[in-house]
Amino acid sequence: MARVTIVDVAKAAGVSTSTASVALRGEPGVSDATRERVVVHATRLNYRVDHRARLLRDRRSRAVGVTFRPAQSFHADLVEALHAEAATQGIDLVLSAVTDTRDADTAVESLLRDRCSALVLLSPEVEAADLDMWGRQVPTVVLGSPLRAERVDVVATDETAGVSLAVDHLVGLGHHDILHVDGGGGVMSAVRADAYRHGVKAHGLRPYVSPGGTTEDAGITAAERILSTHVRPTAVLAYNDMVALGLLLTLRAAHVDVPGDVAVVGYDDTRTARLSTIGLTSVSQDPRALAAAALSAVAHRLDHPHADAQHVTTRPHLAIRTTTVPAAPPPHTTEPPPGRDPSSSGRRLAPTRAERRRQAGAPVAALPGAPATSSAVSRSAESPG
Repeated sequence: MARVTIVDVAKAAGVSTSTASVALRGEPGVSDATRERVVVHATRLNYRVDHRARLLRDRRSRAVGVTFRPAQSFHADLVEALHAEAATQGIDLVLSAVTDTRDADTAVESLLRDRCSALVLLSPEVEAADLDMWGRQVPTVVLGSPLRAERVDVVATDETAGVSLAVDHLVGLGHHDILHVDGGGGVMSAVRADAYRHGVKAHGLRPYVSPGGTTEDAGITAAERILSTHVRPTAVLAYNDMVALGLLLTLRAAHVDVPGDVAVVGYDDTRTARLSTIGLTSVSQDPRALAAAALSAVAHRLDHPHADAQHVTTRPHLAIRTTTVPAAPPPHTTEPPPGRDPSSSGRRLAPTRAERRRQAGAPVAALPGAPATSSAVSRSAESPG
C-alpha cells in the first residue's frame, strides 16, 4: 500500500497542501476549525510525519526562496538580477518555478519544505489569503504585484510613471491615436490599463483598449485585429515586450511599416527588446534596482519580523529605440470616423501608406478597441472622463 502523503491529507480535508502542512505543524496562519479538520483527516488516513525529513528542515538555512514563471522573459531578467545582488550579500537563492501545470501554492510549499529563511515571489498569481498565510510563516516579499497582506513587503515599479513615459513619448512624436493592448489576466494588467487611460486623457485624447494577454500569441492576435480594419492606430502601447514582439513581427510580415505606419512600444525592456534586429522602444523597470530593494526588504523583515509592511517603489525609465518615430501627417477629412466623438477634431485615423497609395475612397472601419460594426472588434472605446 502506498505511503500516505501530505497531499493526500490536504485533498481529503479540502485545503491546499501548504495549509495542511501549517495545520499539522501547529503554526499560526490557519483557523482552529481548519486545523481540526486537517488533523481529523490525517488521523483517519493514518498519516505519519517523516521525522527524519523534519529534522533536516529544522536546520534553518540562509537561502531565500524565489518563485517565478519561466515563460515570462522579464522574470528571467529579475532572477539574474536577484542572483547578482544575492552574491554581494552572501545569500543563496532557491528557485521554484510556476507553470501551467504547477501552481504558485505548489511552488511555495516546495520552498517551505526546503526551510528557506524567506520568500521572494515574482508577480504571484495567488489569493490575498494565501499571501497572508505565507507571510505569517516566513518573511515574504512580493515583487511586482498589486496584492497586499499584513507583514508582507511589496516592491514594485511606479507603473503610472512608466506608462506615462510611454504615452508622453508617443504624443510628443505627434501620435494621437494610441491603442493599448492590455495584459488580459496578467497580474499588472488592470494597473497599466488604468495608467494608460489616465495618460491619454491627460493629453485630451481618447483611450482605445484592445484585449490582449501576456505572451507573443496575444500580440499576434492583436495585430491580426488591427490588420482586419481599414483604419489603424498610429501607435500601439503593449502590455509587455512579449506582446509587443508578437504584434511587431506580425505587422511587419503583413508589410506594415513599423515604425513608419505604426509605432510600437513595449514594457519591461527585456533582452529581446534590446536586440539590434528588434530595437523595441520599451519601459525599463530596472531589474537590478528591484532586486536590491527586494533583498533589502527581506533583511529588514528578518531583523524586524513584526514591523508594518513596507511598500517600496522604484522609478522606471524609457529606453527609446527604432520602433518609434514621428507620426506621418494624416489625410484630411471633414467627417469623423465611426466611433469618434463628433465634437473631436474630425481627423481621420491614419491608414497605412500602402493603403493611401491604393484608393482614397476605401470604406472606413473603426480603430480596434473603438465602437464598430465590424466583428473583428471585441471591445469598445472609452469616452474621455
